[in-house]
Amino acid sequence: MDNIQTVKQRFGIIGNDIQLTRALEKAVRVSPTDISVLVTGESGVGKESIPKIIHQLSHRKHAKYIAVNCGAIPEGTIDSELFGHEKGAFTGASSTRKGYFEVADGGTIFLDEVGELPLTTQVRLLRVLENGEFIKVGSSQVQKTNVRIVAATNLNMQLAIEKEKFREDLYYRLSTIEINLPPLRERKEDIHLLFRKFASDFAQKYRMPTIRLDDNATNLLLNYRFPGNIRQLRNIAEQISVVEETRLVTAEKITQYLPNNKGNLPALVGASSKSDFSTERDIMYKVLFDMRNDINDLKKLTLDLMQSGNTEKVQEENHQLIEKIYQEKKSEHYPVEVVNLPQHHDSKNNYDFVEDIEESENLSLQEKEIEMIKRSLEKNKNKRKLAAKELGISERTLYRKIKQYDL
Repeated sequence: MDNIQTVKQRFGIIGNDIQLTRALEKAVRVSPTDISVLVTGESGVGKESIPKIIHQLSHRKHAKYIAVNCGAIPEGTIDSELFGHEKGAFTGASSTRKGYFEVADGGTIFLDEVGELPLTTQVRLLRVLENGEFIKVGSSQVQKTNVRIVAATNLNMQLAIEKEKFREDLYYRLSTIEINLPPLRERKEDIHLLFRKFASDFAQKYRMPTIRLDDNATNLLLNYRFPGNIRQLRNIAEQISVVEETRLVTAEKITQYLPNNKGNLPALVGASSKSDFSTERDIMYKVLFDMRNDINDLKKLTLDLMQSGNTEKVQEENHQLIEKIYQEKKSEHYPVEVVNLPQHHDSKNNYDFVEDIEESENLSLQEKEIEMIKRSLEKNKNKRKLAAKELGISERTLYRKIKQYDL
C-alpha cells in the first residue's frame, strides 16, 4: 500500500494536519475496492483530489476517469449528459449520443456537487448504483455499465434529505464510505505551508521574486477564517504576487486582500448573526407594543364616552384617534390599514365593539408570535434550545407554545 507521504507528493497535496492525513488514509484503503465513496467538506477544500487518488490507486486506473460538475449542467439536459439519448428523443437531438456512464464503462465517474442533482435524475442514478443498469433518454432498451462512482458535496445532506431535496436511499448508496475534508481554518499549521507553495508557483509562473510574509502578516493569515478555504488562499497569494512591488508583505498590506476580515473572526460572526435577528425582533416588538398602546387608548376613550351616553361623539372621537394613529404610523413607515368603524346606537353594542377590538388585538399578537416562533425554529434548524434562547424564553415555554399552536 502506498505510503501517505508518497501519495501527498504524487498528487501535490500539502499539509500535515491529522484530519487531512486520516482522510487520505481512508482514500488509499478504499481504492482497491469498488465501494462507492462520498467526499464531503466545504467549498474550496480540495475535494476533487480524493477521487483522483482513488482512481489512480485502483485497478481501474487504465480506464476512463470522468469528472462531472452536476451543479453546472442545466436540469433539462443532465439526464442526456449522464445517460445519453437516442436520435429524436427531444428537440435538437439530431443523432444518438453516448452518456458519461456508457463512455466511462470500466472506469470511474466523479460526480461533483451531487447534491444539486434533480430528483428524477437521482432515481436513475440509484438504479445504476444498485445493479449497473441505465436507459438512454428516448429509449426503452436497458443497458449495463461497470463504473465506480465517487461523489462529492458541500451541502448538509441530512438537511437536504429532511427538506426532500435528496433521496435518503441514494445518500446511503453513495456514502458507503464517507471521507470528510477539514476546512482550512481547522488546519492552521498548514496555512503558511500552502501560502509559501502558492507564492513559489506564482513566482515561477510570472517570473518574479517570491513574496514573503513578515511575522505579523503570518499571524493574521493563521487567524483568518478563510470562508473560501484553499481556493481563497491561492487567490490571495496570486493577487499579492502580481500587485505588490515589495516582496516582503506586512500585516497592513495583507489586510487589504482579506475581505471582511473583522466580520470573519469566530466571535464576531456569531455576534453579528445574533444582532441581526435581535434587531429585527426588537422592531417587531416595538410595532406590537405600539399597536397595543394605541388599542388601549381607543378602548379607554370609547368606555369614557359611552359612560357619558354620547354615542355620536364616540364615533367622531374614534375616527379622530384612528386618523392620528394612521398619520403617526405612516411617518414611521409601518404598514397600517384604516377601517371605518361601525355605527353603534346602544350601550350593549358599544360593549360588543370594545370586545371585538380586544379579540382583534389578541389575534394580531398571536399571529405575530406564531410567525416569530416559526422563523426562529427555521433559522435554528428546528433546535428548540437555540430557538428558545434566541426568542428570550425558556425551552419549556417554547415547547408549550409549539404544542399550543400545533407547529
